[in-house]
Amino acid sequence: MVSRVRVWLNRTYAENVFFMDQLRRNPSDRAVEIHATHGDADSPVLAAADTAELEPEGLSPAGYVEYALAQCRRRGIDVFVPRLHQSAVVAHRAEFEAAGTALLAPPPEAVAVFHDKVIAYEAVQAIGVPVPPWWRVRTADELVAAVEELEAAGHKACFKPASGAGGVGFRVITRAPFSLLHLNGFPTPYVQLDLVLDALRRTDETVDWLVMPRLEQPEVSVDCLTGPDNRVRLAIGRIKNGRRRGFTLQEQWLEPARMIAEGFGLHYLSNIQFRMFGDTPVLMDVNTRPAGGLHQLSLCGVNVPWLAVRLALGDDPGEVVPPFVGQDYTVVSGPRPLRPVSIPQQRAEVEGPLLPAMPAPAPVDSVGSGAAQVLPL
Repeated sequence: MVSRVRVWLNRTYAENVFFMDQLRRNPSDRAVEIHATHGDADSPVLAAADTAELEPEGLSPAGYVEYALAQCRRRGIDVFVPRLHQSAVVAHRAEFEAAGTALLAPPPEAVAVFHDKVIAYEAVQAIGVPVPPWWRVRTADELVAAVEELEAAGHKACFKPASGAGGVGFRVITRAPFSLLHLNGFPTPYVQLDLVLDALRRTDETVDWLVMPRLEQPEVSVDCLTGPDNRVRLAIGRIKNGRRRGFTLQEQWLEPARMIAEGFGLHYLSNIQFRMFGDTPVLMDVNTRPAGGLHQLSLCGVNVPWLAVRLALGDDPGEVVPPFVGQDYTVVSGPRPLRPVSIPQQRAEVEGPLLPAMPAPAPVDSVGSGAAQVLPL
């Protein structure tokens, strides 16, 4: 009799309720139990999991590794998909393996390269992948110099943290003075240069920003599944162009993604994002973790979360070619059940489960608080 597979997702984003759904509906018909932990008692991933706990707050990275090892031993975790403190966790891979847990994450060297966008851009440029022009900025004067150089070349300037995930901290610079015009409609990422400079000159805090031209659509996120032998098993691009989404297998996107995934050992699941700079696709960002939209590849007939779990357990699926390319679609939000009662925040010294075993999650057509459902166009 084939045993169940126990998978743990730590403090992950709401959209991974679909990652969990796909693991349960795997084509191998293998029993999967999912453990989830989070700092927010109302995270939908806690309600969607079979068992769940609130994570202790205030742990150092080293303290979190100890907590994670204890979770794996106590819960009998077969595969751990770390998001929070990923770099610290993967540095202790041997200890997790000794506890019987496979880490679905790249080695520490790969995580370190892509933690800092400047280091990442320099590294991928060295292997021949195009990147946009960029400036590392820490002062007001450096910001002005970078913006002026970009504007002289006819580009809009934008900035984002040199280290960070997703679109957190991304802003587009404008010289238009603040006015009532900026108070109409919805908030935008545009920010006035004079306000940014004033904030920089008045603060005692340090900033570490990457300034670059605003890149054009389409944005193509290539989801890669890579083995521990550094060979890509699957690569599919997800195209984002405004509200319209679609898929691509064109090599202008997949070839540079494979170069990065294989060249830097981005084992298991990674997400490599490109946009256009003029007529050239250039690297925008690299995520050393599964993307929130990974489940959308089911529209191409593949269950990538399950392929990744198989690979982590040593069951190599080999090269995977999607049986078809899905039609264009859009993304809409919808409701997802939460636990009936919020639970007070866990204190760091508390041990043991704070949330009991949970019932099976709602059907997949009851979708995300903070998550999104895909609909065809």
